[in-house]
Amino acid sequence: MPLGLKIVPQNCQGLVEMFGKYKHTVESGLHFYIPFIQGIRTVSLAMQPIELPHYSIITKDNAEVSTSVTLNYHVTDSMKYEYNNTDSVESMAQLVRGHLRDIIGRMELNDALGSTARINADLASAIGDLTNTYGINVDRINIDELLPSAEIQRAMDKQLTADRERIAAIAQAQGEAESIRLTNEAQNNALMATASAQAQATKTRADAERYRIDTVQAGLSSTDDRYFKNQSIAAYSQLAKSQANMIVVPNDDSSNFGQAAVLAQAIKKRNDSSFSKNFKQKENKKQKE
Repeated sequence: MPLGLKIVPQNCQGLVEMFGKYKHTVESGLHFYIPFIQGIRTVSLAMQPIELPHYSIITKDNAEVSTSVTLNYHVTDSMKYEYNNTDSVESMAQLVRGHLRDIIGRMELNDALGSTARINADLASAIGDLTNTYGINVDRINIDELLPSAEIQRAMDKQLTADRERIAAIAQAQGEAESIRLTNEAQNNALMATASAQAQATKTRADAERYRIDTVQAGLSSTDDRYFKNQSIAAYSQLAKSQANMIVVPNDDSSNFGQAAVLAQAIKKRNDSSFSKNFKQKENKKQKE
């Protein structure tokens, strides 16, 4: 009887059928079979990608979102894959869609939009063992996009714009408040520094005045009558140069009379000088007339 040849590629399995009935499974390599009686159906075991296009899901708060999912799968049991289901890949896709609707349907819109990683993990856990009945294992699931409807997107954009304007206004107000605080603080520091400097200057002047007074008092405590007589003579000298016409002199010390005589001579000389000056002015005036 003539034999047929069938090459099963690497990473594939061959399903041997006799009169259309599954008999056994062969691995990759060269295999013989009887034509018209037997056949070998090849099934790939390699990982394959599949994309589930955009479809709508309603969230817990009745918001419509559009999602797109990609996943990778590979065949784990070629016999189940070929004979237990007419289209195992489509059955797997429907299973993924159903569980994804269930997961997102129990979440509110804001939670769903910010929890794609958690949705991926929950979805992989939910369908992990269920696809074994199809002879398939899902290796990776990823939600490519999760978009709200156009109306919801516009409302979210308005809310986001309002939130940003509010945050900007708050930031501007806080900046102005901080600027006023720093300005007031700088002015207060300047006033305190000025007051401290003035107080230090006043203290320095007071210390200098106290030192002067202490020095004078210390000098006066060690002086005798000659110092005060010398001061008296100096005072009379100053009086002689003044415009006063009468001077009261104390009479409790006889030495003062000598000082008075000297003072009288000085006053007489000044008066004579004033009289001579006035006389000359009158004579000059008469000559001019």
